[in-house]
Amino acid sequence: MSLDIQKIQALCFDVDGTLSDTDDQYVAKFEKNLRPLSFLFRDRDTYRAARRFVMWSETPGNMIFGIPDVLGLDDELASISDWLTQKNPPSLKHFILIEGVREMLSALHGKYPMAVVTARNEEGTMQFLEQYDLLPFFDVIVTALTAEHSKPYPDPVLHAAKAMNIPPENCLMIGDTTVDIRAGKAAGAQTVGVLCGFGEKKELRQRGADLILKTTAELTEILL
Repeated sequence: MSLDIQKIQALCFDVDGTLSDTDDQYVAKFEKNLRPLSFLFRDRDTYRAARRFVMWSETPGNMIFGIPDVLGLDDELASISDWLTQKNPPSLKHFILIEGVREMLSALHGKYPMAVVTARNEEGTMQFLEQYDLLPFFDVIVTALTAEHSKPYPDPVLHAAKAMNIPPENCLMIGDTTVDIRAGKAAGAQTVGVLCGFGEKKELRQRGADLILKTTAELTEILL
Protein backbone atom coordinates (compact mmCIF):
# COMPACT_ATOMS: atom_id res chain seq x y z
CA MET A 1 0.00 0.00 0.00
CA SER A 2 1.11 3.57 -0.55
CA LEU A 3 -0.24 7.06 -0.13
CA ASP A 4 -1.76 9.05 -2.94
CA ILE A 5 -0.10 12.32 -1.94
CA GLN A 6 -2.02 14.31 -4.53
CA LYS A 7 -5.34 13.49 -2.86
CA ILE A 8 -4.35 14.70 0.61
CA GLN A 9 -5.90 18.04 1.54
CA ALA A 10 -6.14 17.81 5.34
CA LEU A 11 -4.48 15.98 8.24
CA CYS A 12 -6.07 14.33 11.29
CA PHE A 13 -3.81 13.42 14.22
CA ASP A 14 -4.34 11.06 17.11
CA VAL A 15 -2.71 12.28 20.36
CA ASP A 16 -1.41 9.46 22.56
CA GLY A 17 1.52 7.73 20.90
CA THR A 18 1.26 10.03 17.88
CA LEU A 19 1.86 13.56 19.16
CA SER A 20 2.33 12.81 22.85
CA ASP A 21 4.86 10.36 24.24
CA THR A 22 3.33 10.05 27.70
CA ASP A 23 3.89 6.39 28.27
CA ASP A 24 7.51 5.24 28.16
CA GLN A 25 8.00 6.07 31.82
CA TYR A 26 4.81 4.18 32.72
CA VAL A 27 5.88 1.17 30.67
CA ALA A 28 9.28 1.06 32.37
CA LYS A 29 7.72 1.30 35.81
CA PHE A 30 5.10 -1.36 35.14
CA GLU A 31 7.55 -3.69 33.42
CA LYS A 32 9.71 -3.68 36.55
CA ASN A 33 6.71 -4.86 38.58
CA LEU A 34 5.94 -7.63 36.06
CA ARG A 35 9.39 -9.21 36.08
CA PRO A 36 8.65 -11.63 38.93
CA LEU A 37 5.71 -12.88 36.85
CA SER A 38 7.66 -13.27 33.61
CA PHE A 39 6.84 -17.00 33.46
CA LEU A 40 3.22 -16.04 32.68
CA PHE A 41 4.09 -14.32 29.40
CA ARG A 42 5.04 -15.60 26.00
CA ASP A 43 8.84 -15.79 25.70
CA ARG A 44 8.96 -14.21 29.19
CA ASP A 45 8.56 -10.84 27.42
CA THR A 46 7.48 -8.58 30.27
CA TYR A 47 8.29 -5.43 28.29
CA ARG A 48 5.75 -6.30 25.60
CA ALA A 49 3.17 -7.16 28.25
CA ALA A 50 3.78 -3.83 30.00
CA ARG A 51 3.41 -1.93 26.72
CA ARG A 52 0.08 -3.63 26.07
CA PHE A 53 -1.21 -2.89 29.54
CA VAL A 54 -0.37 0.81 29.30
CA MET A 55 -1.84 0.97 25.78
CA TRP A 56 -5.07 -0.56 27.06
CA SER A 57 -5.20 2.01 29.84
CA GLU A 58 -5.18 4.83 27.28
CA THR A 59 -8.50 3.96 25.67
CA PRO A 60 -10.78 0.91 25.91
CA GLY A 61 -10.80 0.66 22.13
CA ASN A 62 -7.14 -0.32 22.13
CA MET A 63 -7.82 -3.14 24.55
CA ILE A 64 -10.90 -4.45 22.81
CA PHE A 65 -9.33 -4.45 19.37
CA GLY A 66 -6.42 -6.41 20.72
CA ILE A 67 -8.82 -9.35 20.77
CA PRO A 68 -8.18 -11.52 17.71
CA ASP A 69 -10.39 -10.73 14.75
CA VAL A 70 -11.08 -14.44 14.30
CA LEU A 71 -13.83 -14.02 16.86
CA GLY A 72 -15.81 -12.33 14.10
CA LEU A 73 -17.28 -9.80 16.50
CA ASP A 74 -15.95 -6.54 15.05
CA ASP A 75 -19.26 -4.68 15.21
CA GLU A 76 -20.06 -5.88 18.70
CA LEU A 77 -16.56 -5.03 19.96
CA ALA A 78 -16.80 -1.57 18.42
CA SER A 79 -20.03 -0.96 20.29
CA ILE A 80 -18.49 -2.02 23.62
CA SER A 81 -15.38 0.07 22.96
CA ASP A 82 -17.44 3.12 22.13
CA TRP A 83 -19.59 2.75 25.25
CA LEU A 84 -16.54 2.40 27.50
CA THR A 85 -14.82 5.41 25.96
CA GLN A 86 -17.92 7.54 26.35
CA LYS A 87 -18.42 6.46 29.95
CA ASN A 88 -14.80 6.47 31.06
CA PRO A 89 -12.65 8.93 29.11
CA PRO A 90 -8.90 8.57 29.70
CA SER A 91 -7.62 10.25 32.85
CA LEU A 92 -5.22 13.18 32.96
CA LYS A 93 -1.50 12.56 32.82
CA HIS A 94 1.74 14.45 32.55
CA PHE A 95 2.54 14.81 28.86
CA ILE A 96 5.76 14.50 26.89
CA LEU A 97 5.94 15.79 23.31
CA ILE A 98 7.32 13.29 20.82
CA GLU A 99 10.63 14.47 19.41
CA GLY A 100 10.31 16.39 16.15
CA VAL A 101 6.52 16.82 16.35
CA ARG A 102 6.58 20.60 16.91
CA GLU A 103 8.91 21.07 13.95
CA MET A 104 6.72 18.85 11.79
CA LEU A 105 3.54 20.72 12.72
CA SER A 106 5.23 24.05 12.11
CA ALA A 107 6.41 22.95 8.67
CA LEU A 108 2.98 21.65 7.63
CA HIS A 109 0.96 24.49 9.19
CA GLY A 110 -0.63 26.66 6.51
CA LYS A 111 -0.11 24.01 3.85
CA TYR A 112 -2.82 21.69 5.19
CA PRO A 113 -5.72 22.29 7.57
CA MET A 114 -5.08 20.06 10.58
CA ALA A 115 -7.27 18.42 13.22
CA VAL A 116 -6.78 16.54 16.46
CA VAL A 117 -8.87 13.35 16.49
CA THR A 118 -8.51 11.59 19.84
CA ALA A 119 -10.39 9.30 22.23
CA ARG A 120 -8.91 11.25 25.13
CA ASN A 121 -11.28 13.54 27.01
CA GLU A 122 -11.41 17.26 26.26
CA GLU A 123 -9.71 18.35 29.47
CA GLY A 124 -6.72 16.07 29.00
CA THR A 125 -6.44 16.93 25.31
CA MET A 126 -6.47 20.65 25.96
CA GLN A 127 -3.98 20.27 28.79
CA PHE A 128 -1.52 18.60 26.42
CA LEU A 129 -2.03 21.10 23.58
CA GLU A 130 -1.74 24.08 25.89
CA GLN A 131 1.30 22.70 27.70
CA TYR A 132 3.25 22.72 24.44
CA ASP A 133 1.45 25.67 22.79
CA LEU A 134 0.19 23.49 19.94
CA LEU A 135 -3.35 24.90 19.67
CA PRO A 136 -2.42 27.42 16.94
CA PHE A 137 -1.53 24.56 14.61
CA PHE A 138 -5.00 22.99 14.65
CA ASP A 139 -8.23 24.08 13.01
CA VAL A 140 -10.41 21.45 14.73
CA ILE A 141 -10.22 19.53 18.02
CA VAL A 142 -12.25 16.30 18.18
CA THR A 143 -12.21 14.50 21.54
CA ALA A 144 -13.99 11.52 23.12
CA LEU A 145 -17.43 13.14 23.34
CA THR A 146 -17.36 15.45 20.30
CA ALA A 147 -18.97 13.02 17.87
CA GLU A 148 -21.80 10.58 18.51
CA HIS A 149 -19.36 7.67 18.51
CA SER A 150 -15.63 7.56 19.20
CA LYS A 151 -12.90 5.66 17.34
CA PRO A 152 -12.84 3.04 15.87
CA TYR A 153 -16.12 4.34 14.42
CA PRO A 154 -15.59 6.82 11.56
CA ASP A 155 -17.62 9.57 13.27
CA PRO A 156 -14.67 11.57 14.71
CA VAL A 157 -12.85 11.62 11.37
CA LEU A 158 -16.04 12.54 9.52
CA HIS A 159 -16.70 15.32 12.04
CA ALA A 160 -13.20 16.73 11.56
CA ALA A 161 -13.46 16.55 7.77
CA LYS A 162 -16.79 18.38 7.78
CA ALA A 163 -15.47 21.06 10.14
CA MET A 164 -12.46 21.61 7.87
CA ASN A 165 -14.72 21.58 4.79
CA ILE A 166 -12.65 18.81 3.25
CA PRO A 167 -14.10 15.56 1.81
CA PRO A 168 -13.20 12.61 4.07
CA GLU A 169 -11.49 10.84 1.18
CA ASN A 170 -9.09 13.77 0.95
CA CYS A 171 -8.11 13.52 4.61
CA LEU A 172 -5.17 11.65 6.07
CA MET A 173 -5.63 10.00 9.49
CA ILE A 174 -2.37 9.57 11.41
CA GLY A 175 -2.24 7.33 14.48
CA ASP A 176 -0.30 4.68 16.33
CA THR A 177 -2.91 1.95 16.84
CA THR A 178 -5.27 -0.16 14.78
CA VAL A 179 -8.14 1.82 16.31
CA ASP A 180 -6.90 4.90 14.42
CA ILE A 181 -6.44 2.99 11.19
CA ARG A 182 -9.92 1.45 11.48
CA ALA A 183 -11.52 4.85 12.06
CA GLY A 184 -9.71 6.44 9.13
CA LYS A 185 -10.49 3.60 6.75
CA ALA A 186 -14.15 3.51 7.80
CA ALA A 187 -14.39 7.23 7.02
CA GLY A 188 -12.87 6.71 3.57
CA ALA A 189 -9.65 8.53 4.48
CA GLN A 190 -6.10 7.46 3.78
CA THR A 191 -4.13 6.37 6.82
CA VAL A 192 -0.62 6.48 8.22
CA GLY A 193 0.47 4.25 11.09
CA VAL A 194 3.34 5.44 13.27
CA LEU A 195 5.59 3.25 15.39
CA CYS A 196 6.43 5.84 18.05
CA GLY A 197 3.43 4.72 20.08
CA PHE A 198 1.96 1.30 20.75
CA GLY A 199 1.14 0.03 17.28
CA GLU A 200 3.25 -2.68 15.69
CA LYS A 201 4.07 -2.78 12.02
CA LYS A 202 2.39 -6.12 11.33
CA GLU A 203 -0.95 -5.25 12.92
CA LEU A 204 -1.04 -1.75 11.41
CA ARG A 205 -0.34 -3.20 7.97
CA GLN A 206 -3.00 -5.88 8.43
CA ARG A 207 -5.55 -3.18 9.23
CA GLY A 208 -4.76 -1.45 5.95
CA ALA A 209 -2.44 1.44 6.84
CA ASP A 210 -1.42 3.06 3.56
CA LEU A 211 1.98 3.94 4.97
CA ILE A 212 3.89 3.12 8.16
CA LEU A 213 6.45 5.54 9.57
CA LYS A 214 8.93 5.13 12.39
CA THR A 215 7.79 8.41 13.92
CA THR A 216 5.17 11.09 13.28
CA ALA A 217 7.94 13.62 12.64
CA GLU A 218 8.74 11.84 9.36
CA LEU A 219 5.53 13.23 7.85
CA THR A 220 7.47 16.34 6.88
CA GLU A 221 9.60 14.32 4.47
CA ILE A 222 6.54 12.64 2.99
CA LEU A 223 4.22 15.63 2.55
CA LEU A 224 6.61 18.45 1.62
